[in-house]
Amino acid sequence: MKRATLILIFILPFASISAQCAMCRAVLESEVGQATAKGVNNGIVYLMIIPYILIGGVAFFLYRYLKDSK
Repeated sequence: MKRATLILIFILPFASISAQCAMCRAVLESEVGQATAKGVNNGIVYLMIIPYILIGGVAFFLYRYLKDSK
């Protein structure tokens, strides 16, 4: 149950995110085909995910370390 909850908390929010600042969005919406806009969205999502993965990894190893030390 705890594992499913962690999956929902950390992975589900990133399933379909379209993140852009207002200026980037205005410039990229004017492009035909939207290929660059999709690339910018993917780049922003990747930049957002990396800190969460790092913090989650540290929390996981800390949890395992504290669990084994008891």
